[in-house]
Amino acid sequence: MSKVTEERKRYPDVWSAVVDLLVANGVDTCFGLPGDDLELLRALDAAGLDLVPCRDQRNAMYMATGYALQSGRLAVCALGKGPAVTHAATGLLEARESSAPVLVLAAGVPEHRRGSGGFQELDQVATTAPLVRWAHRVGHPDRVVPATVTALTRAVGPPPGPVYLEVPDDIRTAEVLVTGPRPTLPEPLFLEPVPATPGPALAAIRASRRPVVLVGGGMRHRNGGGAAERFAERLGAALFTTASGRGAVDELHPLFCGVAGLYASAPARDLWSRCDLVVSLAGRLEETVVEGGAPWPPVPVVQVNVDPGGLSAEFAGPRVLGDARYAVLGWSRALDEDGGAGRAEAGTTWADDIAAARAAMARDAEAELARAAALPGIRIAELLAALDATAGGPRVLVQENGLQDMWSYGFPFRVGGGSVVPSEQTPLGFGAAAAIGVKRAAPDHEVVAFIGDGAFLAARADIAVTAPAHGGVLYVVLCNGGYGWLDVQRARLGLDAERHAFTRPGTPPPAVDGPDIHCRVLRDKAALTDELHAARRFCSRGGTAVLMVPVSPDDVLPAVRDASVVPQ
Repeated sequence: MSKVTEERKRYPDVWSAVVDLLVANGVDTCFGLPGDDLELLRALDAAGLDLVPCRDQRNAMYMATGYALQSGRLAVCALGKGPAVTHAATGLLEARESSAPVLVLAAGVPEHRRGSGGFQELDQVATTAPLVRWAHRVGHPDRVVPATVTALTRAVGPPPGPVYLEVPDDIRTAEVLVTGPRPTLPEPLFLEPVPATPGPALAAIRASRRPVVLVGGGMRHRNGGGAAERFAERLGAALFTTASGRGAVDELHPLFCGVAGLYASAPARDLWSRCDLVVSLAGRLEETVVEGGAPWPPVPVVQVNVDPGGLSAEFAGPRVLGDARYAVLGWSRALDEDGGAGRAEAGTTWADDIAAARAAMARDAEAELARAAALPGIRIAELLAALDATAGGPRVLVQENGLQDMWSYGFPFRVGGGSVVPSEQTPLGFGAAAAIGVKRAAPDHEVVAFIGDGAFLAARADIAVTAPAHGGVLYVVLCNGGYGWLDVQRARLGLDAERHAFTRPGTPPPAVDGPDIHCRVLRDKAALTDELHAARRFCSRGGTAVLMVPVSPDDVLPAVRDASVVPQ
């Protein structure tokens, strides 16, 4: 964040002052659907900031969250008031759970109308406060600049997260005069790696002979130079991620064993069950890791998190409050100073086990592709393998968390490029809309949204409206006619499919159209590679491509099926 200080400055209105602070602190894009007053748009235009227009406030929040997760920078979302804020609440929940630095700018009813039951009146601060790190209503023009700086400070953290700033109608057009030095954001203190202080965490790490390193989403932009991978190498540990931690480590690394918990393959689960220590880096030990798949091993867990709320008291083992990056750098240096004493023999055995598990995972993936090739229609494993094979450069896979798009969490177990996934909240349509924000944050990356047809329909209007100016995303839509996860639950209870139609197999959902959109329905295995290449070429020219792929209801990730999460 840059520092800007001016002795005296006069702004014609509140939004001009807010936008000037955004520009001074590196913001270049805003997502949203503003309210009836468009002074904010005028201020954005005057400052040269771009607005990505939305048709749905939830999708605006998802886009901003996708941008923040991909870039690690502050994202801004503009809203109206009343129902606009409540409509965005699901997106706020997702941003909070994802620890995404998002500043929400909302309108508000004037002070003199509060309590009158006026148009779109709502106590928006009370509504949003449980969902954000800070919620504030600006009560006077003199408070605009300090409040905005406070909001920016709290959004970027640490720990990062969404904040809410409300500008009521009775002050938005007021002149703002700044006298004296303008407040600036805190300067970050960059620490030099130092040996870790002796204590329970380092003692547990030194004593371990079959360790696992579990990387969470908080390491996404804290793993420069592969600090987590180097720590795993020095420790001789199997390297896993949580679902939200994907993209934080190199998935081609020879110690990487995939996503832990529910999404892990059988060989990875077996490896996990035999470890003697788990080192959790900047993760929250979410339920899909702890309770999904193989039982959590009864071993010590070293947890490191900069957010006290991310440290669980449910596990035995040391808890460390601090930056996971500096923790692994310090522990690595301490292990280097040990010289590997006492670890060599046990390390070799565990290293062999890791290599054997990875080889078994590779064989399973090959067997799955061979099985898929013999079945009619395009199978999801084939689709993911083809997506990986046709990628031409740096890429990001943006995912949902439905029954069949969960394939992308576990197959192939190694995938190049980054990944953006929903948090444990898994709101419908997150990946579909977030992909637009991800592409905005990474214009030089190939961005693929791997989603279900329910998620596509939730974001369809915003996909269409953003395509002309903010395209470049390839949408791969798995079409099972609705909500596959609910349909398997319905079948388990013997409920009538006609009365409770969670899925309607048949024609894929209505597509978006226009000169900026390439839309195809894929049914032919033989044409799959050619279709993907054509779609990628269209996206490389700035267009949006939508590939509808009808899928069979029984095409479920084996790890999820084998964990008995999906009723059989």
